[in-house]
Amino acid sequence: MFSKKHFLIGAAFGIILLIAYLLTLPDTRLHLVFCDVGQGDAAYIRAPNGMDMLIDGGPNNQVLSCLGKHMPFWDRAIDVVMLTHPQIDHLQGLIPVIERYTVNNIVIGVTGNDLDGYRKLLQLISNKNIPVKNLYQGDAFSLGEVRFSVLWPQKDWVVSKIQQLNNETMKQLATVDGPAVLGMSTTEDPNSFSYYLHLKYKDFDALFTGDGDAPMQDELMATTNLPDIELLKFPHHGSKTGILPVLLDTLKPELAIVSVGKKNSYGHPAAEALKLLHDRAIKTRRTDLEGDIEIVTP
Repeated sequence: MFSKKHFLIGAAFGIILLIAYLLTLPDTRLHLVFCDVGQGDAAYIRAPNGMDMLIDGGPNNQVLSCLGKHMPFWDRAIDVVMLTHPQIDHLQGLIPVIERYTVNNIVIGVTGNDLDGYRKLLQLISNKNIPVKNLYQGDAFSLGEVRFSVLWPQKDWVVSKIQQLNNETMKQLATVDGPAVLGMSTTEDPNSFSYYLHLKYKDFDALFTGDGDAPMQDELMATTNLPDIELLKFPHHGSKTGILPVLLDTLKPELAIVSVGKKNSYGHPAAEALKLLHDRAIKTRRTDLEGDIEIVTP
């Protein structure tokens, strides 16, 4: 038989779990968390209704620590995972995420490479039968009241940069709701294929940019209408070619987040990038200085 002491310990533990559960219920606010994953990108988004999304996973398993701190302890599923482009500092951390969590949907571009991490990621996605979508400029989806619009890449531009297109691939690319195209080769810089994703919730706008830096930004500005935004995830870890001044002036962000590793070998964030932000009085926050950065809307 259980003693009174065991009963009281069990009851206390149950109360603690109940309180923890209640504290992690959706709070009707939008949470954006820029995870400290070292020299890489990972951003966790939790919508007011509790639906969530992970954009990139960083270069290692540090993203798991970020998710453990910012996801409710009882939530073992992520509604959408997006890989902005297939480079190690964005994709490698998605492997342990997919191994540990149930992922309901994957958004990924058509271009790939021969990296072990990329091949393992695709194999995991296949093994777990996760639905995969290629999205392009003009496509949109929602997590409750939070709307996401793809501003880049533009589909015709992507097709023009892919090598070894065969008839079957062309058919897949032409089918809006058909199977995803994966692993296509290109001689273009993979950064130029990075997803630019516009988030809108009420009067709050944010732009996630992956590593999509200056070489593709003229094409971006020529092919879509760009919004005024409150928050910019600064492209390419604060590279000196991270953003064109004219694009920054068009977006007019109030806050820029730089996802960057401490004492990295690239010299990120570059002095040129920080000066662009300083000269426009754009508040700047950095994961190398602050660790995880959480933004919560009213």
